[in-house]
Amino acid sequence: MLNYAAKLTRTPWAMTANDLHPLREAGLTDTDILDINLVTAYFAYVNRVADGLGVGIDNYAQESGGNQPDASQEPETAAN
Repeated sequence: MLNYAAKLTRTPWAMTANDLHPLREAGLTDTDILDINLVTAYFAYVNRVADGLGVGIDNYAQESGGNQPDASQEPETAAN
């Protein structure tokens, strides 16, 4: 489940139907898989909206280092 969510978050363009097999083999239903997909997509969406609007993070998150971007996970762009 976490591998699926991580891949969907980091490389959504690389997702295939084959990514569902381990989830189904673990006994998850289509509804379970949809729930994982929707929650993962929602968090990505909300974070993208917040980042696009320049919303800052609170002091607790800054002090804990909880929202530090991992540059190694950024997709290649024309500017890179």
